[in-house]
Amino acid sequence: MIALLIDGQVLLFAVLLVTIIISLSFHEFGHAWSAKYYGDNTAESLGRLTLNPVSHIDPTGLLMIILVGFGWAKPVPTNPRNFNSFWATFFIALAGPAANLILAFLAVNIYMLGVTNNVEFMLQEGTSIFFYWFTYINLLLMLFNLIPLGPLDGHYILPYFLPKRISQKYRELNQQYGGFAILGLVLLSYAGLPIFSGLRSAADWFIQVLRVVG
Repeated sequence: MIALLIDGQVLLFAVLLVTIIISLSFHEFGHAWSAKYYGDNTAESLGRLTLNPVSHIDPTGLLMIILVGFGWAKPVPTNPRNFNSFWATFFIALAGPAANLILAFLAVNIYMLGVTNNVEFMLQEGTSIFFYWFTYINLLLMLFNLIPLGPLDGHYILPYFLPKRISQKYRELNQQYGGFAILGLVLLSYAGLPIFSGLRSAADWFIQVLRVVG
């Protein structure tokens, strides 16, 4: 992202920064809300059941996003001993990506509603840029976090679809090597390999699917 500032693309840099802050905050709020729903008040007691970005944004993670395009927010703490359902871990993990999907759905349809009704503000170039990137970034966050590696949400979801023995082995392997695996994929992507091109294509496809207006 810092390259955008160097190239003088201040507007796009600002749009992406605001989008990422909002999107990460909603993502973590989704985890916190669902944890409370399933009986765990840990996140709420630590002030994480809020949409306030200050409670969710990790300064180092945000700086990494600005400098290298890859970072993180503060993980939402949970205590599985408080969960009131076998499916709690599954839905709490899914809630983060689901929050990003909801934001993307709202963004693309609010924009199209404005365009189809010739709302002058929606027809401006800056508005178009914001809504496109807001939708696209949220979809990328959703898809990326569903990857079942390392600390990403997908590694909590995948075991529910595996036989018990394989699920246990997967958890052990992911705990040992998952973080290195996802870091390796990111580094390979920076090296020029199209590691995440499928995610970008899927995000473009989702934009069309989510549009119900216009």
